[in-house]
Amino acid sequence: MQTRNKIFDDLGQLMTNAMGVAQGAKDEAETAMKSLMDRWLADRDFVTREEFDAVRTMAQKAREENAALLARLEALESDNNK
Repeated sequence: MQTRNKIFDDLGQLMTNAMGVAQGAKDEAETAMKSLMDRWLADRDFVTREEFDAVRTMAQKAREENAALLARLEALESDNNK
């Protein structure tokens, strides 16, 4: 009876060790993939969300200023044509 328990104990220990190795391999694969993606993204000319939002805000302000200047120019031209 004691031999069966020893076999089960050994088998349980083997399974525990195998799960530890599998978890380690998973963690290593995730780290490698994250590193690969970070390098790939760094090689691209992507902008951050904050940079994009800042440029979008600047463009919106420039369009508004352009529209205001256009209206002013049209008003000045209409005054000159009278």
